[in-house]
Amino acid sequence: MTRIPFTALKFLPLALTFCSAAALFAQQAVPEIPFESVPNFLKLPPNLYLGEAAGVAVNSKGHIFVFSRGNTTGPAYGASAAQLLEFDHNGNYVREIGKNLYAWSFAHAVRIDKDDNIWAIDKGSDMIVEFNPEGRVLMVFGRKKEAADENSGPWTHVSPPRPAVNGQFRQPTDVTWDSQGNIFISDGYINSRVAKYDKNGDWVKSFGTPGREPGQFNTPHGIANDAQGNIYVADRGNARIQVFDPDGKFLRQIKIEAPVPADAKPWMGPIPPAKFGVFRM
Repeated sequence: MTRIPFTALKFLPLALTFCSAAALFAQQAVPEIPFESVPNFLKLPPNLYLGEAAGVAVNSKGHIFVFSRGNTTGPAYGASAAQLLEFDHNGNYVREIGKNLYAWSFAHAVRIDKDDNIWAIDKGSDMIVEFNPEGRVLMVFGRKKEAADENSGPWTHVSPPRPAVNGQFRQPTDVTWDSQGNIFISDGYINSRVAKYDKNGDWVKSFGTPGREPGQFNTPHGIANDAQGNIYVADRGNARIQVFDPDGKFLRQIKIEAPVPADAKPWMGPIPPAKFGVFRM
């Protein structure tokens, strides 16, 4: 039995997603991944608490980074909720990164690149921040709305959807890189596209529009890459993973439709009726 910290369980849904998709594609059974849950693995100092853990990542040293919706400040509705914490490989608290950072609003994801730089994706501020391993800001993508901006307020879903604007994010979700170091940002809840920058942070292109056809998105919620530099986009609203080459050319899609186990229980509320018994990731 492999011993896995409970924080590593954050990655199991993604691993199972790709395993399940590959198995469905090849018409093979999905292997079970053994694990052991370790309660209370993370050791927090007094008066520091986790909120909803939106993102978890691990660097080359085994340090664990948790982007949590903690440190809540502001009104009951629309409060800021984002805090980036680092723990060592034994779960010991190391530090808070970016305390009271301008970009913090509503945590969504955290990633570590090949150089151990730390990338935080904040859905609420429409910003993506790169930190070096020492915790200093290197690059910032996007800009949050301000109280001083005319008619400022939360983004809304309209029909037809607003066209994407180069360099402007609307509730971004995730980030990845290809083998050349180019940066790909999934964007997101309001926009339905992927934004590409070069390794220096210069704008390259955008690909994807709202819709259900190949190359279109309905909430691109996660993004990853493979060794060849291909880009995998978790197209949540369309229940699929779409695969693109580094230039944004559509290659293929992986549909995910798996029955909900009969004994599965939602985290809140009643068990859904049978007509909802298909799990779409």
